[in-house]
Formats: sequence, C-alpha cells, structure tokens
Amino acid sequence: MSAPVRLPTLFAGIAALTMAQPAAADSAPAHTAAPRPVYPITERLNLIDPQFGVAVADPYRWLEDDVRVNPKVADWVAQQNMATNDYLAALPARAAFAKRMTALFDYERFDTPRKAGNRYFYTRNDGLQPQSVLYVRDGLTGAGRPLIDPNSWAKDGATALGEWEPSPDSSKLLYSVQDGGTDWRIVRVLDVATGKDVSDEVRWVKFSALAWAKDGSGFFYSRFPEPSEGAKFQSLNANHSIHFHRLGTAQSADLLIHATPDRPKLNHAGAVTDDGKYLLVTSSEGTDDRYGLTLYPLTRRGAGKPINVITDFAHNWKYIANIGSQFTFLTNQGAPRQRLVRLDVKRRSALAELVAENEGTLVGASAVGDRIILSYLGHAKSDAWMVTMDGTPAADITLGSIGTAAGFRGKPGDPETFYAFSSFARPTTIYRLDTATGKSQVFAEPKLSFNPDDFIVEQHFYPSKDGTSVPMFIIAKKGVDRTGGAPTLLYGYGGFNISMTPGFSPTRLAWVEKGGVLAIANLRGGGEYGKLWHDAGRLLNKQNVFDDFIAAGEYLIANGFTKKGGLAIEGRSNGGLLVGAVVNQRPDLFAAALPGVGVMDMLRFDRFTAGRYWVDDYGYPNKEDDFRKLLSYSPYHNIRDGREYPAILVTTADTDDRVVPGHSFKYAAALQAAKIGGKPHLIRIETRAGHGSGKPTDKVIAEFADMYAFIAKHTGLIVK
Repeated sequence: MSAPVRLPTLFAGIAALTMAQPAAADSAPAHTAAPRPVYPITERLNLIDPQFGVAVADPYRWLEDDVRVNPKVADWVAQQNMATNDYLAALPARAAFAKRMTALFDYERFDTPRKAGNRYFYTRNDGLQPQSVLYVRDGLTGAGRPLIDPNSWAKDGATALGEWEPSPDSSKLLYSVQDGGTDWRIVRVLDVATGKDVSDEVRWVKFSALAWAKDGSGFFYSRFPEPSEGAKFQSLNANHSIHFHRLGTAQSADLLIHATPDRPKLNHAGAVTDDGKYLLVTSSEGTDDRYGLTLYPLTRRGAGKPINVITDFAHNWKYIANIGSQFTFLTNQGAPRQRLVRLDVKRRSALAELVAENEGTLVGASAVGDRIILSYLGHAKSDAWMVTMDGTPAADITLGSIGTAAGFRGKPGDPETFYAFSSFARPTTIYRLDTATGKSQVFAEPKLSFNPDDFIVEQHFYPSKDGTSVPMFIIAKKGVDRTGGAPTLLYGYGGFNISMTPGFSPTRLAWVEKGGVLAIANLRGGGEYGKLWHDAGRLLNKQNVFDDFIAAGEYLIANGFTKKGGLAIEGRSNGGLLVGAVVNQRPDLFAAALPGVGVMDMLRFDRFTAGRYWVDDYGYPNKEDDFRKLLSYSPYHNIRDGREYPAILVTTADTDDRVVPGHSFKYAAALQAAKIGGKPHLIRIETRAGHGSGKPTDKVIAEFADMYAFIAKHTGLIVK
C-alpha cells in the first residue's frame, strides 16, 4: 500500500502492470469445475461501539490480533487458506498463467546505476532470481561483480535488500535488510573492496533515508523506539528520531541529532547537502506533501545549532541543490502543479522563482553537473528537460511516446546521469544521459520473449458522475476480438497523491496476451494533475474516487470494450479500499473483484502501525464529520444482505505491517457471513510476506496466477 525521498513513502500503492504474448501452456482440463467453497466457521462477537450516536457493530475484532501472538487467529488463517487453495487448485487457467508469467519474468533486469567516486552501483536480476543482486563496476565500462546477493540470506527467498547508499568515496556501502516483507530494517555496512561486512549494525530503523557524512566517517538514519514484546508488527509508530552512527562504534553510542518529543507524531528524514556542510531534516505528520524543514550545520563533533527554515507545514519542499545558504527547492507553494524556487535559508529572504508552474505537473527535479533535470507528467505520461542552475531552458530529453521515465539521480559536477524508461508493453530500458549534450545512450536493454509491437496502448478520457474528465489507459493485444466485448480487468488506486503512470510488469501482460483487456484509470486523489487533483479525491471528497472508478467501468461496457458480466476490478492498498467500496456501492457492475492488502475498516485504521499517517487522506475517525463520511464507504461496514455480489478474492500477507492483515481478515469474514449470493468470496493469505516490497519472484508469480485464474473464470476468459 504501493512508495522518492519526500519523507519515505508511508502508503505506497502497489501498481505492478503487466502484459504478455501467447504461448502453449499446460492447463487443467476444460471440463474441470472449481468446487463451491465451504467457508470455515468464523466466531462472531456481540461487540457494539457507540460512536456519535451510531451503534457500530464490530463482530470480528478478534481477527485484528497478530497471527504470531494469537493461536486462534493463526488457526483461522490456516483454515481459510485451505478452503481457498481447494478452490484455486481446480481453476483451469491457473497453471497456464503461472507458466507464461514465469517465462515473461525470465529476462535480465537492471535498475538505474548510482555513481560514487569512480564506481557504479546497480541491481541486476537474471530473470527468475527471487531477489535482485547488487553489483559494482570500477569505471563505466568495467566488468560488473556481485557485491550483495540477498538470495543467500533465506531459503524461501523472502529476505530482501532494502535501501542502500555508497559512501562518497565508494569505499563503503550502507545497506538495509528487509525480512519477510516488514517495514522494519536492519542497517549494515559493507567494505566494497573485500565484499565483507564490517562490524557496524543498526536496528529498529523504519521509514528512513540513509545519508553518509561527507567524509565517510558515519551516517545519519531515522528510527523508532524498540517496540514492546509481541507488538513489533502492530503497535503505532511514534517518536521518530534521527541519529548519527560513527563507523566502528556500537549503536548505543549513536548521537541523537533530531527528535520532537513534544510532537510525537512527526516523522523525520535527513539528507546531507551536496556540499556536505548541512543536514537538512524534512518533517511531516502524515502522508500529505506538507513539510517542515530544519537545517543543521555539520561539525566534526556532530551537528550545530538548528536553523528553522520552514515551520508552517503547509507545502511540499524538496531539496534540489545549494550553493552556500542559497537553496533550490521544488515546491507547491503558490503552484498546485509545482515550480522551482530559490531561498536563502539563513536570511529567509523572499522566494526567487526559477521555473514557473506550467500545464504539466512537475513531479521531480535533480541537480546533475551544471544542470537541473525536471520531470513532468502530462496526462499521466512522462516528459523531461534540462535547465541551467538559474532556471534557463537548456535542452529537452527525448523520451518514448507513452511511458514513464524515472531516475535522473546525480550531483553537481557529474557529467552524466541515468534514467529508466518503460511503458505498458515495453520493459524497463536504462539510459545514460550526457548532461552537457542532452543525448541519451542505452546502458542496459533487456532481450524479450515477446514483441511489444503486438500490443496497442490507447488513452481515453471519460466523464465521471459530476462531469469531470478522467483519463484512462487501455491496453490490448492487436487482433483481439472485441465485437462482443472482451473480458476486461480495470485497475485503480486514487489516493495519496500517487500517480498511475505507464509501466511494465510481467504478471499483467499475461492477462492481455491471453485475450483480456487491461484498463488503468487515473482517478482523482492521485497526483496526475497536481494538488487540486489530489484534493478532489480525499477527505470529504473521497466519494469522487469511487464515482470515477464506477464511471470507468460503465464507460468500458458502454463503448464495447467489455460486456456486462465481463468486467473484473483490481486495486491494492488504498486501491484495495477502492475495490471494497465500489463493490458495496455497485455490486451489479462487476463480475469479479481483487481487493489486495486493503484498508477495509475505516473506523480503526489509525490504531495500527503506519495507519495514523493516513488521516491526511481519510480524515480522523474520532471527529464526527469525518466519522460519518468514513462510515458511509467503509468496506467492512457496508456489506448489505439481499444483493448479488461479484466473485471476490481478497489477498493479504501475514507480515504486512503497513496495512495490517486484520483489515482483510475482518472484511473476508463479513463477506462470508453475509447473504450476498452464491459466488465465491475467498481470502488468500501469504506467509513470510508483507505489503508488497521484497516479495520474491516465485511468490509474485504464484499470487498473480491465482488472482488472474480466478477472474478469468468469472469473466469468461478462455485460457488455452
């Protein structure tokens, strides 16, 4: 729930998008029918919470307990998985999807390199490795050698390499370990020359940037206090703080740099400025782009007296570069689609505008060499160009037509940067950009087992309930018979200023390859059109998101892309909430639904782990106006007897400490108890996995094969 270092994303939406090409595949015999599931009996409590004069029933609250702590919940999980597996095992398309997804995953994948000293660091996956391996090259054309292989860390492949950062001189590498999908990290330091860990280790790190001191003597990180026994995966996150760890010392000796005990809800991320003279602390209470900035002059002994730069927590402020006290920021102050400004942080002089707001949404900026690279979204598609350090246009960067560019990391003085470009039918290609000439060259390009030209990608605009024009991407295989409407999968997110942009992932290409249509709607609540688009889909405006999604489904049926009974929907994290809400509001519109790792109890989301941050988008359950709006669409509370519901496969994971699995547990129990027709309402609970990041390749394939076989059955997609 899937997250840039604007405080590390606390509600990242998981929006993997996929497509593929036909291949002979094994499948179960066509006559095999999935059995009607027999649901385990779930204990129902007579638990009523009176809130603002409303009697709110919560009969399955006991399912909020951690499976590691409550054996009764663990037994419920085992029984549910058994019932779900029995049903999924009989689906004809399951093996075919798994086989083709495996083939589509089997290509060499790179991430954008990071340069330090004369070395280049990057991740590579040979195709079906559970986790990507971190490599290093000495020089741009040097031979890459493996530096960290997380595939050796756990037999099940579920321990992953998290955040990593080379030291300025490239002699050391700071990296974090993510086990079983949790948001908690263990941070370690590796000697690059030997490939061996040194003695340093830091624990209880979460939602943290990792920043080296300029001289490489140590690093800055963010952490929470150690949770109490048994509360690691459920307790609220509070009292975030930034510390400095000097190499060769114990964590107990780490220097506390920044903490706000008077404001325990604030999160803090530290970044060392390019000149190494300052630590810039970015603070935020929630997920919205509203930050405070504190600047610490760095000394040999640690940090000097803090300078309060921004204190109103009203706007986005992203550090780009500085020359002394003259700092360049990306901000939405006075510019809903963002602009580039300069500020003297010591004198707090008036902002000087370098690049004004324009029609595109400015989503990123980075200083590389003597240029600033600006990344824009125009109708959810990427554009990029370069300006000089004073904002004068320098050069456009030529990208593909419909796609997403990401990366552009670097620092002043670098002659180059790297970026990734992908689209719905083209996997990621890595490019090296010469910042002096503006020319790009391929750095790493995958060899494919399919032809991207076999697919069509279109962008449509459709009217929502209130007349707002909403964009939607539609992807299909050329030649697919749409005369009677093809089985269609509609994906949405709609929240937290997160944009649904074109991107490639092998799992969903299989759906398109087999004859299905894929649609991705750019709903309000996202960041596609800046702050106003986000604001139009959050808090008391949240119903707009559901209206946009319902209107997308109606458009697909009315325009012949699919037919009634042929439309499936998917959403993950905040998108899982979306799917749960629209199924309750329009169960007649959808044939099948895939709510993944969703926020399903809107009256208690703020009581667990990172849930308290989400009040920026959802509101406060303990405030009456917010409570009534939340209750009106909460998926768990609005399941109604007497209506025919679509087939539903809920997915979650036992180590999800972003959106705790209790949300999905309670929702699934309520579905199974309701009188909502005879279609299956099942839950698939992954073990040793979390909200999505760090999940090994084989588990990704297994999950999506199950999901798409499920919706294939209920939308009429015949998989051969």
